[in-house]
Amino acid sequence: MVFCQNEKVSDIQNALDGLELDTLIVTFDKGDLCSFNKFLERGINGPSVNEFRPTDFNPEDTIGLLIATSGTTGLPKSAAVTHKSLVISGPYLWSRFHNFPTPTKIALVGSPLQWMSALVNFYLSTIFRYTRLQSSMDLTQKHAYHLINTYRPTFTIFSPTAMTTLLKSDDRDQCDFTCLDLIMLGGSAVPRDLIEEIKKIIPEAEVTDTYGASELITLVFQSDNAPHGSCGKPVGCFQYRLINVETKEDIFEPRVPGELWVRGPGIFKEYYNNPKATEEAFAEGRWFKTGDMFYRDENWNFFFVERIKLLLKYRSYQISPVEIEGVIRQHPGILDAAVTGIPDKEHGDLPVACVVKRPGHNVTSQEIKDLVKESLSDAKQLRGGVIFLDEIPMTASTKVHRRRLKEIAMNKI
Repeated sequence: MVFCQNEKVSDIQNALDGLELDTLIVTFDKGDLCSFNKFLERGINGPSVNEFRPTDFNPEDTIGLLIATSGTTGLPKSAAVTHKSLVISGPYLWSRFHNFPTPTKIALVGSPLQWMSALVNFYLSTIFRYTRLQSSMDLTQKHAYHLINTYRPTFTIFSPTAMTTLLKSDDRDQCDFTCLDLIMLGGSAVPRDLIEEIKKIIPEAEVTDTYGASELITLVFQSDNAPHGSCGKPVGCFQYRLINVETKEDIFEPRVPGELWVRGPGIFKEYYNNPKATEEAFAEGRWFKTGDMFYRDENWNFFFVERIKLLLKYRSYQISPVEIEGVIRQHPGILDAAVTGIPDKEHGDLPVACVVKRPGHNVTSQEIKDLVKESLSDAKQLRGGVIFLDEIPMTASTKVHRRRLKEIAMNKI
């Protein structure tokens, strides 16, 4: 069976025809086919509930979900996740909560179903008995305000960019955020001042800097009581390594950044129908190479540095867009910022700042350049320029759309 919106029926029927499958399509809204309401009323022909027997399968090998990777830096892939992986890693989202089996009341699902941040709520809500709040409409600022004000969710997962949009100073009084007990921020680097701003508005809420990945299914670190800027400490279903990107040797010293490698029964099985990508993703011993730079402190709190693919290279210097973005956000007239690079034959990548001004503030390009010049080394200067945008482009999973950002910079400069 396939459940979908009526507007997607033709696409799904074409796929089913190509697979030569005779599959029932049920639409959530009204359409020419069987609607969800009619489905609930009539059911389907088949054995009764008492006669039903689940299919027998090996949970270690059998795929339970195909999860789309975000595709922020390249084409999306489909991470095949087994039933065993789901059962092992999923509960860690709520493992530190004591009010089992209902750790939260209502979870606002802020991204489309195919993304992990949505899927984790779809399967865990049935286990932990909490209500999902979701909408077929795009989660615009206005619609998010309506959902929060009307239904009073207690938990949500947002990207920093999406949360920044909701907290626009001229608009946020339209929304009562005090119903939220737990806000997880993830998908990209979380600015420290964003967490501080949320805490001013919702002082009773817990706000965490969360790190997860489609391939790792759920939280990679336990973020309760984590120091400022940290994603938290290791969880029990994973083993961890930090690897020097150049030498491929392990890093044992604290505060030295390296690529995070993870291993354990909770990670994905493979990229579906993509053996080359699967081979590239794993090191010997089935260590999954996350592609993300981290360092840890003396107490094994892990800190996100940057996505390796996003690092810019100016001459022989590696530049972190996240570091420059953090400096730009310190300007009182800047609401949000994202940094990309444009190619230069002689020097490599020239950093470009794409910024969104706060309403009512007049900010010039030179102000932004001067701020970066005062704060960072010569190699990290905005030689590519500054672009003012109405909003930072986002993927459907509300992450910064890095490929689109680069296209904007190339077209405007």
